[in-house]
Parts: sequence; C-alpha cells; structure tokens
Amino acid sequence: MLPPQKLEQLARQLADNLPPGLKAGADDFEHKARTLLQGQLMKLDLVSREEFDRQTAVLAKTRAMVERLEARLNELENK
Repeated sequence: MLPPQKLEQLARQLADNLPPGLKAGADDFEHKARTLLQGQLMKLDLVSREEFDRQTAVLAKTRAMVERLEARLNELENK
C-alpha cells in the first residue's frame, strides 16, 4: 500500500496540473483525487514490503529444503 504522504503528493500533483481556469476548485479536486486514488488502490491485491520480504525468505528456505530432498532422493535411488 502506498503511504499516505505519497497519495497526498500524487493528488497535489494532479491538482497542480489543472488548467488555470480550474484552479479555484483545486482543493476540492485534490481531496476527491486523493479519495479516488486511495479507494482504487485498496481494491488492488497488494502486500507490504515487509510481507513481501517475509514471503521471499520463506520461499528461499522452502527451495533449499526441496533441493536437499531431491539430492537425498537421488542418492537413495542410486543405491
């Protein structure tokens, strides 16, 4: 999930890029853009960096275990 500061920055950038005639509604637009972005991001199936790193470690451990088991199986089959 994006940190709130990043969402605010993105919403602010969108508001800053509005044509000059629409600048009066920029604050309202920024609020609505932030809400819309946050809502859409919540719908995505995202994980935090910490969870990703944990799962990467679990995968590496599992992969090492599978390799050891395959080597053991090959050794037993060759006997």
